[in-house]
Amino acid sequence: MKYLLDTDHISFLQRRSNSEFIRLTLRMSQHSLSDFALSVISFHEQVIGAHSFINRAQTNTDIACGYTLLLETLNSFAKAPVLPFDAKAIAIFDEMRSQKVRVSTMDLRIAAIAISNNLVLLTRNTGDFSKIPRLITEDWTV
Repeated sequence: MKYLLDTDHISFLQRRSNSEFIRLTLRMSQHSLSDFALSVISFHEQVIGAHSFINRAQTNTDIACGYTLLLETLNSFAKAPVLPFDAKAIAIFDEMRSQKVRVSTMDLRIAAIAISNNLVLLTRNTGDFSKIPRLITEDWTV
């Protein structure tokens, strides 16, 4: 593995449309699928998104769409290696917290997973992630 996909890059792949999707898949096609991994944190973020959609739904049709979204999330994550928030990542996360790195908790967890596995994080959110020492990021959607 060489790359960890942030939740935003995963979302582009799931939507399968727009110019970002085209640029991302073009770059990814130059690598082996085994070069890429996802994080359990991104899975968590997407489950939260589907859950929120279901909770806001006003009609059975909207509720069904929410459950379809949840199922699509499960299926897409089942097709790729999903990295855990393990002891190594926790140690890095705690170290960054003690250094008062100012990014969201979920982003800090994703960064800790990337750093602990020596992976480049593919993300559009380079502004926030640039605040994290030792983290290498690239945006393949530009």
